Amino acid sequence: MSTILANGISDEDILSRLRGVLHDTFEIEPARVNPDAHLFTDLELDSIDAVDLAIQVQEMTGMRIKPEDFKSVRTVGDVVATVQALLHR
Repeated sequence: MSTILANGISDEDILSRLRGVLHDTFEIEPARVNPDAHLFTDLELDSIDAVDLAIQVQEMTGMRIKPEDFKSVRTVGDVVATVQALLHR
């Protein structure tokens, strides 16, 4: 997977990349991945999966993610917002 380099990336672009990551890593159908989907209840991720997802996002952005950056992430939309925040640091 290539790193996101452009700061002008849209939320939809990030969502598309997340769909790929969640499908490839956790075998979650892309149609289930929408901004309102809760990572733990809707997509059935657990705390170990959340760590794996944070690592995937780190690789996707090419930026180091601190635990507090991902602490409040609960939905796919939260992940998109976190990626946007990392890209605009």
